[in-house]
Amino acid sequence: MLPLVIKNLLIINGLVYLAQVTLKGVFRYDLTDMFALHYWGSDLFRPHQLVTHLFMHGGFAHLFFNMFALWMFGSILENRWGPKRFLIFYMVCGLGAAFCHLGVVTYDNMQLSSAVQHFSNNPSFDAFNTIYDKYGLGNYTMFEGPQEIPMQSFRDAWSVQPPESYDMVIRAKIYLGKFIEAYRDVATVGASGAVFGVLFAFGYLFPNSYLFILPIPFPIKAKYFVGGYILMELYLGFKNSAGDNVAHFAHLGGVLFAYILLKIWNKHNRKTFY
Repeated sequence: MLPLVIKNLLIINGLVYLAQVTLKGVFRYDLTDMFALHYWGSDLFRPHQLVTHLFMHGGFAHLFFNMFALWMFGSILENRWGPKRFLIFYMVCGLGAAFCHLGVVTYDNMQLSSAVQHFSNNPSFDAFNTIYDKYGLGNYTMFEGPQEIPMQSFRDAWSVQPPESYDMVIRAKIYLGKFIEAYRDVATVGASGAVFGVLFAFGYLFPNSYLFILPIPFPIKAKYFVGGYILMELYLGFKNSAGDNVAHFAHLGGVLFAYILLKIWNKHNRKTFY
């Protein structure tokens, strides 16, 4: 019911989350800058974050659902493969998810820099508004000295002034420059990429097993549940809604590396599938 690697992963993730909450709540020290995964163009990026971010979470619900899925599906895989192979699989999926996520983040940062450069060359309210909507600037607050300036308030103020207002253009350039720095330093935490790899492996090896998943009112085969979940992540990843803070392509990266590893391991042993 609770094999060796699964048990230790549950314990480690729980202890790390406890350390996150305690250090931040009591000592005002945030582990995110040091151990969460950052874009490699950020000053906060460190190579060890490729591994350490897998053991951090953004909240109790994030931790609970990841660990519940890891126990539910991972226990079956570890009992089948043994602890060594399962641990290798889990870490490969987690690292693969991290590299895929960094690839997408690199593209996003390049797109943002290009959009801001375009605004700087041809400043206008419409160009600023395009960036505002695409990157969800309404959720951000900038500072002018000690004064906090919500970006939504700034946009609303500019909307009633001339589109090429000199004062607004200068302020927008300053704000967008600061936003590029903030966007570059966004952190990613969680074991979701590795867990998605585990979920895919279960659906791949046991496709006809029936699952009872709330709130679905009837049993569903693993292959349909996993396939539907992957398609949903693919849709949400390409939709890229402003304010969506879920690393969908990290989840898909975990699935991709799980598939590659399973194909290698089962190249000459397909009779072991159920």
